[in-house]
Amino acid sequence: MPRPDDLQRPHPPARRRPRPGPARRRVRRGGAGLRRPVLRAARVSNAFGRLLRVTTFGESHGPAIGCVIDGCPPGLAISEAEFAHDLERRATGRSRHTSQRRETDAIEILSGVHEGRTTGTPIALLIRNTDARSKDYGDIAAQFRPAHADYTYWQKYGHRDPRGGGRSSARETTMRVAAGVIAKKWLAERHGVTVRGHLSQLGEVLPDAALGAFDWGVVETNPFFWPIDAQVPALEAYMDALRKSGDSVGARVTVVADGVPPGWGEPIYGKLDGDLAAAMMSINAVKGVEIGDGFASVAQKGSFHRDEMTRDGFLSNHAGGILGGISSGQQVVCSVAFKPTSSLRLPGRGMNVLGEEVEVVTTGRHDPCVGIRATPICEAMMALVLMDQALRHRAQCGDVGEVSPRIPAGMPTLKR
Repeated sequence: MPRPDDLQRPHPPARRRPRPGPARRRVRRGGAGLRRPVLRAARVSNAFGRLLRVTTFGESHGPAIGCVIDGCPPGLAISEAEFAHDLERRATGRSRHTSQRRETDAIEILSGVHEGRTTGTPIALLIRNTDARSKDYGDIAAQFRPAHADYTYWQKYGHRDPRGGGRSSARETTMRVAAGVIAKKWLAERHGVTVRGHLSQLGEVLPDAALGAFDWGVVETNPFFWPIDAQVPALEAYMDALRKSGDSVGARVTVVADGVPPGWGEPIYGKLDGDLAAAMMSINAVKGVEIGDGFASVAQKGSFHRDEMTRDGFLSNHAGGILGGISSGQQVVCSVAFKPTSSLRLPGRGMNVLGEEVEVVTTGRHDPCVGIRATPICEAMMALVLMDQALRHRAQCGDVGEVSPRIPAGMPTLKR
């Protein structure tokens, strides 16, 4: 039973719990007893990497796109001319099977390089947009195109740039390729690592070993980055028919890194394959990522899938060169699935900002298959992840040195 004095004593007011959200409000006492609110900003998502940090900025139809690369060690020789090759590989308008937007993609180095060498300070790169046609989007500015980011950006921000998809456009990946040029060069010079990719599926078409052997030399001689020369004419005809129909198709890109030493990657939340998956999934239109045999592992027996070891090397590489999140010294193999392009001349059902159903027809210049130009993008993302992991490994385990026994990589294995 409560005591009489307890009945007379008022209960203290209940403490209000802070509202959940990405930004927690803290209060500091200011002068004259004033309470000054302090906000903790939520982390934004325009940057990735830990020791090597890459931030991109700009929109598809804005005046320019760019990136800032922070954490690159000093002394790496680099010039504006060295960016041209990979940017040309990614560029639109170089074949009839891609968007006919023709950008010059000329790199400007704004900071972080002096007398042709990196200084260790942030490297700022800029590319000016020169061939944007915003008028192509006038009729659909108030519409949500099916399978685009129009609706989700509208729901998140309450405002969006409808020109060419704005920030969600694949134009942003140009700067990833530019940053990847630096990572590729550093990896090659510092560790002897090479990163290269190829198209491993176009729609339902797969490389056919009966028509020829896999040849890395062929990959750079056709607009598809296809490894078997005899199949290229059939791919040309396939894409011509697809373009005339007004439809699109998906693709798969496989990227392989040779020369990666054992030991890169961290346990649990810093796994090399985890970082690769996140990096690849951040690319526009990507809907799936595989490391090594990936989803095919589901149907394999353990006796087949395990990569057995001998003094002469590993007998297979079903794991894609990563065990427990850490590189094994074998080829690092990653495959990336790209969805079909959503910008179509074929009418589709959509909605507008007033909540009305509309018929959406996309005009302008669009890729019938975005995966065709994605090989250099995937290469860049793998190179950036590997460089970041190499720097992290050096920071934590640089004194460990080479540990024996070191098992040779064995025969090269390629995911087709």
